[in-house]
Amino acid sequence: MTPLLALMIGVVLTLALVALHARTFGFRAQTPQDYVGKGPVFDLRRHLDGPLLCEGVIYGPTGRVTSRFVADFDARWEGNTGVMTERFRYDSGAVQDRRWTLTLGNDGRILAEAPDVVGTGTGCAAGPTVRLDYTIRLPKDAGGHLLAVTDWMYLMENGTIMNRSQFRKFGIKVAELVATMRKQTT
Repeated sequence: MTPLLALMIGVVLTLALVALHARTFGFRAQTPQDYVGKGPVFDLRRHLDGPLLCEGVIYGPTGRVTSRFVADFDARWEGNTGVMTERFRYDSGAVQDRRWTLTLGNDGRILAEAPDVVGTGTGCAAGPTVRLDYTIRLPKDAGGHLLAVTDWMYLMENGTIMNRSQFRKFGIKVAELVATMRKQTT
């Protein structure tokens, strides 16, 4: 075996092991069913209803914080259809508005639409978790890129929602978001 062939085989095996690890043990390997019976039941109609305060950070591909934000959400439900408006205020001074339409199935499935989401996002609620997968189009001033997003929301015992999202381009993680959401107190 030549040294070049050995190197190529080593590179291929390393990439295969990294991909296997990510699919088996990483962020994307978990499923909502992993959490059934492990905490309070996350009912979007109850826990994502009314005015909510969201605070979070966005990490870039190197793991450093690239942005911080505070957001006001307001969610309203009619049966299994909810509309959630979001207003983000970033540390840069930028403001971003988004309006989600969420449709809940009787089996825990979720359909999610927003103007900057390409097509319809899909998800599932199970136990204390919600998972949403969708493709988002970044604003033109951020490059206009299409990113695959996986959102995980975890309901805490006190009603706070912890959100962790990963953003990927060509399967490579380019950003991660960690945020809290909780009912606003007046």
